[in-house]
Amino acid sequence: MSDSKPAPKPFEIEVAVLSDSGTERGHNEDHGGKFVRDETSALVAVADGMATFEGGELASQRAILALTRSFREQSPGLFQVQRLVRAARDANYEVYDMAVVVPQLRGMSTTLTAAAITEGAMAAAHVGNSRLYLVRDGYINQLSKDHTVAAEAAAETGQYVLKGSQALTRSLGRELLVPIDLFEIDLLQGDLVVLCTDGLYRVLEDQEIAEIVQGLDASAACRKLIDRANLVGTLDNVTAAVARMVGPTPGPRR
Repeated sequence: MSDSKPAPKPFEIEVAVLSDSGTERGHNEDHGGKFVRDETSALVAVADGMATFEGGELASQRAILALTRSFREQSPGLFQVQRLVRAARDANYEVYDMAVVVPQLRGMSTTLTAAAITEGAMAAAHVGNSRLYLVRDGYINQLSKDHTVAAEAAAETGQYVLKGSQALTRSLGRELLVPIDLFEIDLLQGDLVVLCTDGLYRVLEDQEIAEIVQGLDASAACRKLIDRANLVGTLDNVTAAVARMVGPTPGPRR
């Protein structure tokens, strides 16, 4: 009797999401979610509610729920990136409408970073300063851009701004319409896609993240990232989502 596992199917992926309040906070304003359609198609997302406003926890939860529900209910016949951007917009409307209806929640908002993968093709949507990384062959590349005062000043002038440097220039739910960064990339067997809130990457270097997840399945990678951040000591909530391409990616790529 053989204990060997069956060979993975072409384009097979595995996904996992894990969130933790961190070492210093008693409540969690982060939220993560996933929707798995089948072995080759899934959506993962992370959100970080704004702690400076009431309802940060509610904003991140509602954004993730609205995103996954909208993505799931749309026609699979649409292009993946179309489904994702519509889902992200629906998430924005959900948070915005709640803030308008409930005065105590006025001004609540959240970051949102989401990745949809189907047969090796990834589409991603991003607002705020959570991040999306691609880990390939042991190297890590940040695919998303931070929507913060510091990051945008550095991109424009090459100089880092200290005052208000981490203030968000863009977030979900604060306005009826929000610009959403969209990008697409083809994945290869062995690639890992890592989504995380700032509670993780503020205490772990990028290359350290790559080393932690190398060789692990998606669930174990999330667990180890959270544990390492808490071991170092993070002042913020921390959430990680990982998608790993376990199957071969044969044939011509689009």
